[in-house]
Amino acid sequence: MIPTWPHLQEFATAYDFPLDDFQVEACRAVEEGRGVLVAAPTGAGKTVVGEFAVHLALATGRKAFYTTPIKALSNQKYTDLVRRHGVERVGLLTGDASINGEAPIVVMTTEVLRNMMYAGSSTLSGLGWVVMDEVHYLADRFRGAVWEEVIIHLPPDVSVVSLSATVSNAEEFGAWLGEVRGDTEVIVSEHRPVPLWQHMMVGQTLFDLFVEESGAAGPATHEVSVNPDLVHAIRGQEGRGAWDAHWSSGSGRGGRGRGSGNRGRGRDDWGGRGRRGGSGGASGRGPGGGDGGRAFAVGGRPGGGATRAEVIERLEREGLLPAITFIFSRAGCDAAVGQLLASGMRLVSEAEGESNRRLVEERIQGLADEDLSVLGYWDFADGIARGFAAHHAGMLPTFREIVEELFTAGRIRAVFATETLALGINMPARTVVLEKLVKFNGESHVDISPAEYTQLTGRAGRRGIDIEGHAVVVWKRGLDPAAVAGLASTRTYPLRSSFRPTYNMAVNLVRQFGRETAREILETSFAQFQADRAVVGFVRTVRRNEEALEGYAESMHCHLGDFTEYSALRNEIQTIEKEGAKVRSASLRAAAAISLENLKIGDIVRIPSGRHSGLAVVVMPNRGGKGEAASPAVVTEDHHLRRLTLHDVPTPIEPLGTMRVPKAFNVRNPKARRDLAATLRASMPHDPPPRRRPLVEDAANDRIDELRRRMRAHPCHQCPDREHHARWAERWWRLRRETDGLQRKIEGRTNSVAKTFDRICELLVEMGYLAHAGQTVTHEGDRLRQLYTEKDLLAAECLREQVWRRLDAPSLAAVVSTLIHEPRREEGGLAPRWPNDDVREAYDTMVRIWSDLEDAEGALALPRTGMPDPGLAWAVHRWASGQRLEEVLRGTDLAAGDFVRRCKQVIDLLGQLTDAAGPELQRTARKASDLVLRGVVAADRLD
Repeated sequence: MIPTWPHLQEFATAYDFPLDDFQVEACRAVEEGRGVLVAAPTGAGKTVVGEFAVHLALATGRKAFYTTPIKALSNQKYTDLVRRHGVERVGLLTGDASINGEAPIVVMTTEVLRNMMYAGSSTLSGLGWVVMDEVHYLADRFRGAVWEEVIIHLPPDVSVVSLSATVSNAEEFGAWLGEVRGDTEVIVSEHRPVPLWQHMMVGQTLFDLFVEESGAAGPATHEVSVNPDLVHAIRGQEGRGAWDAHWSSGSGRGGRGRGSGNRGRGRDDWGGRGRRGGSGGASGRGPGGGDGGRAFAVGGRPGGGATRAEVIERLEREGLLPAITFIFSRAGCDAAVGQLLASGMRLVSEAEGESNRRLVEERIQGLADEDLSVLGYWDFADGIARGFAAHHAGMLPTFREIVEELFTAGRIRAVFATETLALGINMPARTVVLEKLVKFNGESHVDISPAEYTQLTGRAGRRGIDIEGHAVVVWKRGLDPAAVAGLASTRTYPLRSSFRPTYNMAVNLVRQFGRETAREILETSFAQFQADRAVVGFVRTVRRNEEALEGYAESMHCHLGDFTEYSALRNEIQTIEKEGAKVRSASLRAAAAISLENLKIGDIVRIPSGRHSGLAVVVMPNRGGKGEAASPAVVTEDHHLRRLTLHDVPTPIEPLGTMRVPKAFNVRNPKARRDLAATLRASMPHDPPPRRRPLVEDAANDRIDELRRRMRAHPCHQCPDREHHARWAERWWRLRRETDGLQRKIEGRTNSVAKTFDRICELLVEMGYLAHAGQTVTHEGDRLRQLYTEKDLLAAECLREQVWRRLDAPSLAAVVSTLIHEPRREEGGLAPRWPNDDVREAYDTMVRIWSDLEDAEGALALPRTGMPDPGLAWAVHRWASGQRLEEVLRGTDLAAGDFVRRCKQVIDLLGQLTDAAGPELQRTARKASDLVLRGVVAADRLD
């Protein structure tokens, strides 16, 4: 190490491995006082650069903030830095915890730093470095704006160390950082220090996904192709599926019995290509053939894959544990633990298992015994004692932290997780297993993207422990290995800004900088930077198109008359005919919307297609809102609760009959839904004969007839070269439409962020939060400044109208929950249960305020504030009133982890109300916060 960088030389001696070139390059830039953007794969060691900034702060007597996007990652990083630097030198600031906040090193969520800057906190004094871990989160549509706010508003003398996953436009992002932060070095590394082998498990054997031209297996790092033996095996499985069905029906004769399956099927069954040492077929362990080309034969069932227990057992035998299996379902993760328990599997010794159990018992000391069953504690503890566990957002956060700690320490060997584990939590494994490549995104089931695949499989391979990592995709019928290969070989994805101004941001910026300067600041956002770069390309295309249009105009010149005029008549006829078809389609859609509006409770309908096709009964009508179609809630014959939309019912729907729905029917109670579905199936009405519906009258016929008369009378209509001219005219019109569309995009993107800011300021002036043409912040605006909820302006309006003045503490907690609750799609907006009349009346007033606000936003073409959702109010009120967790969650579909997370968000917002409200409401908000912060909610806080 050259002594030009003395701090780096000192820092590097603390590691028991030499720093990689990209780490050295980045650390040198940091020591030289420059900002850096480091883009590298998961597991490559980006955080070393952030830790060097921390080291530099301590060595030079300045402060460093280490920011992360989520509280769990902040907690984990705090623990890491305390271990390295000592508890007295490291602090933690999240919505849940405030520990040693004036320490020279403070770990925090990005939102905390944003709020700190707006408040002008003295904690910022002496700040030298800010590490922004997982900075690619600025693409997140919910949290991304916070990152850009922080990057833009940090004092200019603060160096920013940005750590990102590998993105394909790192240079573009780095160029923006250079504009807003000054000298910034962009360092991109696509090298994984631990090679990643890609596999597919077909039936009972694990195959390499890729092979080199030589036939040897290869990772997806250079020219490789899909393993032909894998393709051959899949074809064999697909063929055997039909054979198995034939056999199981009793028609098959001769051959093997069903019990033999294809257990142990190896190279002899597939043409001698089952060994890595041969043609690179079935997978061994290691790039060069591993253990003599052993195949990973996995016992399974005829025509089907191995069970979860069998997969884990085989991975254990082959030395491929610890493993994370990603299952895109909370219930699936819990079921996997149950399946391993039922199989009697044990992945750790009994002594180590008992040690694990004792740790769990120590960590749950603050939990009431009666809550343990509700939390799924017994299966959780039994699994931990046997060396495996689930990890998902529905679990109690304390349970997740135990899993993270034990897995990282090597004391549990298999984890079944949802994809949330991949978002920054440091839990590397030797192997990652993907059960399927489709997940539910909140609205529909979609294929995972290459970025998501890379993020998930990036967990495989522990630096300093593993020579290589392994990614395993479990084959299921219909899964194309070429599609898996496409996911595995796409290493990068572009970073797109999700930034948009908010009401809270607007009043904070105006108060700090004034409206004009605030507007200029917003024009420096990454969102505007990307928009402006796109505009440059659009302008160039428009200029090129205009030149082409001139050439087309010359080519369609007609000696008999103005062919441009003639072609305009033909073009208008085509346009009207197309519009007529659209009108007819829209008419059917409108009729379908009206039919949804007219449905009443108890109406039985048939959903024509989709996953929930079949009979359903209406349990809650819905007439839609402003700009929204009706979406009545129904219970299907398979007892699912869902909203009927125009996507389900594209043509008018009529009731097939009616049935009685109990007056006290609770749509959130699974048992009540099952009972109603059973009654529905018993009724089974027959479809009525289809009704003939009149065709939509085409009002444009007269206009088309007139245009055709004018077209035939035009001189150019008689031109012998008319159709030749018309072909050029068609090109002219097509390019004209394209060019006009580009012009509209240019107008829309130029200063687009600032234009949105102007409209926000206009609304805030109209509502009294800004004054003097938006140049100053009013008293009400000062309240809004302190409210960081997504529904910030709605909360401020509720404060102004004193909607919550008469509420007691549990009732205040209940109504505040309506501002943060985000129900799952099928539960949205269903009939709530009210704890008392005060809460119901307060909510009704909130909805009235929301409706007026939404109208005002619509008039200014602003993004709409979401409607407050009362789905959590009953449970939060019961919890704040001292009820047991079992009582609180009874009759709901809420998972304990979801409930705890929402309670923490309620506490956060109550804390903001304490700062923003008047004295009386402040006292109630403090008391409400204390009442919610108990039991499982309080037990999860970091001490």
